[in-house]
Amino acid sequence: MMEEICDNVMKKKSGSQEVMDGSDIMELVGNEQVFSNFVDHKFQELDKDCDGKLSVKELQPAVADIGAALGLPARGSSPDSDHIYSEVLNEFTHGKQEKVSKKDFKEVLSDILLGMAAGLKRDPIVILRIDGEDLLEFLKSPSFESEVLSIFSEIELPNASVQDYIIKALEKLTVEQGVPPASDSWVRSNIIEPALQSYGGVPDHPVSQDTFLGELKNVAGTVAKLLKDQPVIVAHTENTFDGSGIRRLLSNKFELDKALDTSLQSIPRDRSGKLSKQYLRVALDILAPSSGLPPVGGVEKIDNIINEAFKMLDADDGKLVKEDEFKKLLTEILGSIMLQLEGNPLSVSTNSVVHEPLASSSTLLDAPPP
Repeated sequence: MMEEICDNVMKKKSGSQEVMDGSDIMELVGNEQVFSNFVDHKFQELDKDCDGKLSVKELQPAVADIGAALGLPARGSSPDSDHIYSEVLNEFTHGKQEKVSKKDFKEVLSDILLGMAAGLKRDPIVILRIDGEDLLEFLKSPSFESEVLSIFSEIELPNASVQDYIIKALEKLTVEQGVPPASDSWVRSNIIEPALQSYGGVPDHPVSQDTFLGELKNVAGTVAKLLKDQPVIVAHTENTFDGSGIRRLLSNKFELDKALDTSLQSIPRDRSGKLSKQYLRVALDILAPSSGLPPVGGVEKIDNIINEAFKMLDADDGKLVKEDEFKKLLTEILGSIMLQLEGNPLSVSTNSVVHEPLASSSTLLDAPPP
């Protein structure tokens, strides 16, 4: 779904940079007639057996797209985030393996899309079209030499060739300097590797600054030419997590109680009404939007802080506890995360290459044909 949103934005608007702030989603959901037509079109598209209801299997493409839009890894690739896919599916099926009516599909999809829009309003996504122009400007700029030599000083490759240094440097150059993420497989295969094939190679052991500077400029120039023929679309986000969102939630008892009650609605209980601590992460993930945190599995550094909080409070032992204790633990976990972020705020920048959607993927947020 993220790929499709970004692709639509680039088709609708010109320029090398656009901002996704959720306004298009709000406009879609806010127009009853347009949204109803939208739901009719998507429901029919997903209803492969044309029985007027969606099975769990038929819902899977929509759930996968929603997970992608939330910035989650693909289902099956991260145990920490797989439960979120299950939660999204449970929202549609109400925790049962029953088929979903169009009415339920519309209600749940509306809630999810409005949540996504609120997230985009809070943390907009900038869509960049990287076509080599910014890279050429960087190569000609007065700051090129100092920035590249700073990168050179950070590279530690004993007995490495000039090409090894160039590869590392391309990985460290950023979208601000006009280079798409070199870690992306498509970028590596279609841009970086072809550019390196044009490099003749210069024997220089150890690698000198002057040689590195000159050869990197040559290869980067080839990268710019390749980007002109094959521009790369990148979704760029910048977020600072400083615990302020958690503090606001914890300081408002009414909002906190409401958020805690909401987070427990989908948590199973035993016959005595107790809840297992193993669902604390699920509840924390439901609380994430109201506390200014990313989804579990979305930001590795935040996940590490969460893991430390769980470890400190023995929250991973899977024991059954009463509802009040479950809420108390959840609040203490939030407080621990808040203190760590206040003492050491995290600035997180992400760059994801937006590829053309696969033919088999869902077109959940594509507008219906006129």
